[in-house]
Amino acid sequence: MDNIDRVLETVSITEDERIENSLRPKTLDDFIGQDKLKDNLKVFIEAAQKRKETLDHCLFYAPPGLGKTTLSHIIAREMGGNFRMTSGPVLKKVGDLAAILTNLSEGDVFFIDEIHRMNHLVEESLYSVMEDFELDIIIGQGPSAKTIKLPIPHFTLVGATTRSGLLSSPLRDRFGIVEHLDFYTDVELVRIVKRSALIMEAEIDDDAAEEIAKRSRGTPRIVNRLLKRVRDFAQIAGGKITKEIAKKALNALNVDSAGLDKMDRLLLTVIIEKFGGGPVGVDTLSVAMSEESDTITDVYEPYLIQSGFIARTSRGRVVTEAGYKHIGIKPQNQLL
Repeated sequence: MDNIDRVLETVSITEDERIENSLRPKTLDDFIGQDKLKDNLKVFIEAAQKRKETLDHCLFYAPPGLGKTTLSHIIAREMGGNFRMTSGPVLKKVGDLAAILTNLSEGDVFFIDEIHRMNHLVEESLYSVMEDFELDIIIGQGPSAKTIKLPIPHFTLVGATTRSGLLSSPLRDRFGIVEHLDFYTDVELVRIVKRSALIMEAEIDDDAAEEIAKRSRGTPRIVNRLLKRVRDFAQIAGGKITKEIAKKALNALNVDSAGLDKMDRLLLTVIIEKFGGGPVGVDTLSVAMSEESDTITDVYEPYLIQSGFIARTSRGRVVTEAGYKHIGIKPQNQLL
């Protein structure tokens, strides 16, 4: 199934990038949530500045949309360097990496999204760069080939991944700062809604902000997307975003009270109706839903597990009692 038009899609799309660029916090003080991570980063940044050194390489791992890219922008701004961005799948050859590294300046931040998807040859070339700020380039072929060490300006590599388990140990061990981003609380999301609404010049009630927040799956990217679309409904209805308008808009977008959309509810329904509530393996579930297994594990499952609607066991996925209740079906052991 094509999930590109899902309003709750956590992967950034072109429209999101335009929205996020205008709403993205510029400093750690403006960044809402992730308090422990922010406190640590403030210490690390201030200490590096006092030593007049670049910040240690950073690795952020979390589901999409929680602020990994935003934090990387903030690090670059706080350290006074430029921000360069690419993604793991784009770096297919060592030459691709060399082209970027040779254009870096002292103190720049080089951000690699989905770093676990890098070509293994590129990854191995990155080791010496991260440790010694030298890139090994092979010139020539056969017996006459020789290796040249190309000096690279001292910079900070920031890697982001949604699947930290797929990172190789040699790469993970070369990051001095490793941090995990948690899903956001409703209180934090309400603050994000109000901040974003202020920037978007949209008037919003407290109750409406809470309604949008609780349906946003603990994810700032989704809360901003929902706010933008609720604003459209409010503009047609008169301008102000009230709780009633927010509910009407979110229901029209098929986002229910728990933040689930039709694809999430379909996953729960398929496990219950076709597999007796589970356990069922992800590959079997992928075939039953006509969906890629990676999409199920990376997009649907994290929030369903975090919300307590499904559980992942050694034998497969199982719908919990809360999942049955949300769908409106009694567990089989309650039917007798």
